[in-house]
Amino acid sequence: MTDLNQHWQARKNAAVPNGIGIACDFYAERALNAEVWDVAGRRYIDFAAGIAVANTGHSHPHIVSAIRGQLEAFTHTAFQVTPYRLYVELAERINQLTPGGHAKKTAFFTTGAEAVENAVKIARAATGRTGIIAFSGGFHGRTFMGMALTGKVAPYKQDFGPLPAEVYHIPFPSALDGVTTHDSLKALDHVFKADISPRRVAAIIIEPVQGEGGFNVAPPELLQALRARCDEHGILLIVDEVQTGFARTGRMFATEHSGIIPDLITMAKSLAGGMPLSAVCGRAEIMDAAPKGSVGGTYAGNPLALASALAVLEVIEAEHLVARANELGGKLRQALQSIDQPRIAEVRGLGAMVAVEFRDPASGRPDAEAAVRVQRDAMEHGLILLTCGSDGHVIRFLFPLTIQDEVLDEGLAILKAAMSF
Repeated sequence: MTDLNQHWQARKNAAVPNGIGIACDFYAERALNAEVWDVAGRRYIDFAAGIAVANTGHSHPHIVSAIRGQLEAFTHTAFQVTPYRLYVELAERINQLTPGGHAKKTAFFTTGAEAVENAVKIARAATGRTGIIAFSGGFHGRTFMGMALTGKVAPYKQDFGPLPAEVYHIPFPSALDGVTTHDSLKALDHVFKADISPRRVAAIIIEPVQGEGGFNVAPPELLQALRARCDEHGILLIVDEVQTGFARTGRMFATEHSGIIPDLITMAKSLAGGMPLSAVCGRAEIMDAAPKGSVGGTYAGNPLALASALAVLEVIEAEHLVARANELGGKLRQALQSIDQPRIAEVRGLGAMVAVEFRDPASGRPDAEAAVRVQRDAMEHGLILLTCGSDGHVIRFLFPLTIQDEVLDEGLAILKAAMSF
């Protein structure tokens, strides 16, 4: 770490609480597409994209232009006070893009956790029920309902006291851990028998590809079976697309891989290319169930973020980023599978949402040390990587879908070297 980065690190340690975890020990000065430069002028290749926020790259000129244009008009009026057309235009686009040809409505918020909170509120209002079923390994935010839904204690739930009631967890399928789709559905049926009647369950929430949980892909047959169980019992199916949405998995939404139609979809991250914006989209009659004034927020649907989101959708279409995600993901998979590293237990994912899991080859136990070693070595050579997984034993890859081929190749070369130990 250079003296200038050390300077800011010392100031951060004195001013910012320890509860905010930070992956890098350098400080960004500027960024363009898939490259970041720190305050000392050193260049890094970004395989994190702000945790899947920059699918369209850093500082895309079309998106910057859209934000600048809205900045010159107005920055805030609060949609609930003085509404503006951008909110309506983006809601119409989201209603059109999400799976299903039924009538839909969309509400905008600021963060992914806010979207999840409001999806639960809407589901409870629409059904008159209170129970929610989620999955082990899932991540749905750091608010109290988000923590309750999240299927991992450390660091998200520990030390924070009682969480909201009537949230139940069932295991997520994992071939490496011997958990099948049948096991998950059997556990769901057990919850219905032992813990809560299905007549009291408002919703089941699931990530089609778990983010923090390790990029575990929900088998299509699981999503299809959940859809059938929900239809049987009058339960709503909420699909959390906060990390998977907007071309990342080689479809506009990861749900499309399974062919199911959710009742509610939450989204955020790459929706607005770095501006704070999230959304809940769902069946019109369900979205209308919440009483007037019960949904929204002072900053919800900020006009700068909405302008950015409309530009993001234009970039995804114009630059064919859905197809690009499949192309890039295939190249990444090929590179990972060519690496001779016995600690690699599995390469998995959809599109350009790919991860590699490390396990001890002798015991089969998760190997977090290997993941951290790869991350640290790659960082030292100018490549930003993120870990994830229940034990921090997974490296996930989230480079911008706009990354240049030569920059991707450069990053993959650094990655291969970091994994050769």
